[in-house]
Amino acid sequence: MTVRFTARPTAHPDRRPRDAGGCDPAGRRPRHPRAACTGPDSPGPDSGALAARFAHRLVEVLTGARPSGQLMRHTSLAGYGQLASLVRAGALRRGGPADRPRLGPVHDRSPAPDAVEACVRVDLGRRHHVVAFRLEQRGPAGQWQCTAVEAR
Repeated sequence: MTVRFTARPTAHPDRRPRDAGGCDPAGRRPRHPRAACTGPDSPGPDSGALAARFAHRLVEVLTGARPSGQLMRHTSLAGYGQLASLVRAGALRRGGPADRPRLGPVHDRSPAPDAVEACVRVDLGRRHHVVAFRLEQRGPAGQWQCTAVEAR
């Protein structure tokens, strides 16, 4: 026995159809995960990528996979002093050669148009660390330099 439905099922009476523009009829836009991060003090479109690239290199220096001198031209004098002291203290020591650092998402915020503050969670084996840093545009060319580093 076959049953055919000739009429379409009706929509729920409390639900209104969405328009083609992606908004509901009340004019609200769908919530995007980074919607709360945009605003007048949010970083520029490429500062997130800049912070992610610098975080990767910074963690490589702190774990000993990269020499700290490679970041010298990308840090201010005070920032390089903080970085060197963290490296000497072994802030992000690996448990063994098999422990490779895994970086979580980089969270960045721009307190000023020429500054970006960021932090990232670093997993090293069974230990978890947080690395925070500040990048500022400096000099006549406007090069981004790390002015502060902290790791816990």
